[in-house]
Amino acid sequence: MKKIIVLYHSQEHGNTEALAKLVAQGAGQVEGVEVSLINTNEEQRVDVAALAAADGLAIGSPDYASYVAGTIKQVFDDMYIAGKEGISVQGKPCVLFMTHGGGGRGVTALKNLTQRLNVLAEPVVCRGAPQADNAEAIQLGRRLAQAVWRAD
Repeated sequence: MKKIIVLYHSQEHGNTEALAKLVAQGAGQVEGVEVSLINTNEEQRVDVAALAAADGLAIGSPDYASYVAGTIKQVFDDMYIAGKEGISVQGKPCVLFMTHGGGGRGVTALKNLTQRLNVLAEPVVCRGAPQADNAEAIQLGRRLAQAVWRAD
């Protein structure tokens, strides 16, 4: 069984959570893949060892003033520190997604933070709430799941 973690920050409107669920839906369509969702807004700290143990990651954030949510930035800070202790996510297959209310420039910051990961595709960026059948988001999750199967 392959494990994918969909890591995201969502609050208030729930737009990023809705997009995260679509990415997870797509990943879950690949047989033999277990998908876990983690909302960093609900967790005190994300266990970097769990991220390192996963076969793939999907990471999403709302655009806050052309940057990622603070809890997502904290995850990357924690990954950096854990890497110094030998717990690494470097090179792990990854896909990205972001929601925004009109700016959408925060995706550049998200891309910059993930330079040590193996980002498989251009991020899915959605203004406001995604449509319930957003094919682009579902395909993004499916692409990640297929990539972790090919990694063997």
